[in-house]
Amino acid sequence: MKTAARPLALLLLVALALTLAPSPAATAAPIAHREVLPNGIVLLVAERPGVPIVAARVLLRAGAAFEPSDRAGLANLTGALLARGTAKRTGPEIDEAIEFVGGSLEAGAGRDGLTASLSVLKRDLTLGMDLLADVVLAPAFPPEELKRKVAQIQAAIKRSEEDPNTVAGRALARLVYPNHPYGIPVEGTIESVGKLTRDDVVGFYRGHARPDTTIVAVVGDITVDEARREVVKRLGGWAKPAAPAPTVPPVKPGAAPKSETITKELTQATLMLGRQSVRQVDPDYFPLAVASYVLGGGSASRLYGRVRDEGGLAYAVYSYVSPARYGASFAISAQTRTAEVPKVGDILKEELARMTREPVKDDELRLAKDYLIGSFPLRLDTTAKVADFIVTIEEQGLGLDYADRYKASIAKVTAADVQRVAGKFFAPDSFNRVVVGATK
Repeated sequence: MKTAARPLALLLLVALALTLAPSPAATAAPIAHREVLPNGIVLLVAERPGVPIVAARVLLRAGAAFEPSDRAGLANLTGALLARGTAKRTGPEIDEAIEFVGGSLEAGAGRDGLTASLSVLKRDLTLGMDLLADVVLAPAFPPEELKRKVAQIQAAIKRSEEDPNTVAGRALARLVYPNHPYGIPVEGTIESVGKLTRDDVVGFYRGHARPDTTIVAVVGDITVDEARREVVKRLGGWAKPAAPAPTVPPVKPGAAPKSETITKELTQATLMLGRQSVRQVDPDYFPLAVASYVLGGGSASRLYGRVRDEGGLAYAVYSYVSPARYGASFAISAQTRTAEVPKVGDILKEELARMTREPVKDDELRLAKDYLIGSFPLRLDTTAKVADFIVTIEEQGLGLDYADRYKASIAKVTAADVQRVAGKFFAPDSFNRVVVGATK
C-alpha cells in the first residue's frame, strides 16, 4: 500500500539537492555497486550518504510475458496480491506496520517483471526489510483478498474501456506484437481475470519466483556492507531450484502492417501509428530517440507545429520509443475531430517521409539533444527513482554505466544519423494504424 508520509518526504526534499546527484568527478563510475550472491540474487547498492530515506526494490522475472496464453492478467493479479497477506501477517497488519513508521511497501507486475518496493527511513530499515522479505518469500494469497482484487481489476478494466487512448494502445500492441505476449494487455481482460483462481496464482508464483532470476536494489544512506548484510540475512537462505528458469522468446518481426478501426460514439477520435523498433542495446536506439523527439517530442516538434499550431487539427500529438526486455516499439498518437482523421493521418505520413528524405536542421538537432541529456537527471532525483533505474538497467542488460553512456551517445548523434535511422524506421507504409472513435 502506497502511503504519503509527510515527515519522510520533507526530509528527502531537504537532502536531495546536495546529496543525491553524483558529483561531476564521479559521473564516469558505475551508478551502483553490483555483486551476485551465492544463491544467484543480483545485489545492487547505490550509496547516497546523508539521504535519510532508503529505497529497496526486489524484481522477480515474473511479468505478464511469462503467463500461459490462456491466463491473461495472471502476473498482474499475482503482483496485486503479493503484499496482501503472508504466512505471518495479514494485509492490514502489513499496512499498519509500514504506515506506523511513515514508510511505504507495495507490489505490482508489468510486462517483464514483478516488483516489490520499499521506502523507509534508515532508522526503520530493519522493520522495512523484514516486511519486504516476508512478502517476497511467504505470500499467502488469501482467498478473500483474491476475490476482492479480481473485482477491483475487472472494474478498472471496464473503466479503461471508456478511455480511447487506452483502447487504441491495446489494439496497436496486438498489431505490433502479433503472436507474442507483448500483444496481450498486462491487466488481462474482464473475462480472463474472472477465470483466474488461487491455484493459478500460487502456481505462477512458485514457478517464477526464484533467487537466480531476482534483482535486489538498495539505495540511500547505507553502505554496501550494510546492504549486503540486510539482504543476506533475509534472502540468503532462499534456495535456487534445480530446474532451469522459464524463458520468453524475443519478439519476431511483425507481419505486413494492418489497419483497424474501433467504433465508439465520441466527439473526437484517437489515431495511433506503430511499429517495432530497437532496444537500448542497439546503437540505433540513440539516434532513434533523437529522431522521435524532433518528430513529436514536444511543443517545438514538427508534428506539434504542423498538426496543432498551424492546422489546429489535434488536441494532442506526440511520438515515442517504448523499449522492453524482449522487444521495442515506436509509436505516434494524435487526438483530433473525427472529420479530421484523414487529414491528420496524411500529415503524420508526410512528416515521417520528410524525416527520411531531409537532414534535420541544426537547431532541431541541438534542441532534441539538449532536452534528452538535460532531462535525464530527473530520472534520478530521488532514492526511489535511482532504485527503479538501476533495477531496470540490470534487467535490460544495459550495464551500470548506462546513465553516462546514454548522455554520451545522445551527444554524438548527428543529422546524418537521424536521417539514417529514419530511413530504417520511419517509412510511412511500415506502420500499423488504429483509429478509435465515431464512424463518419
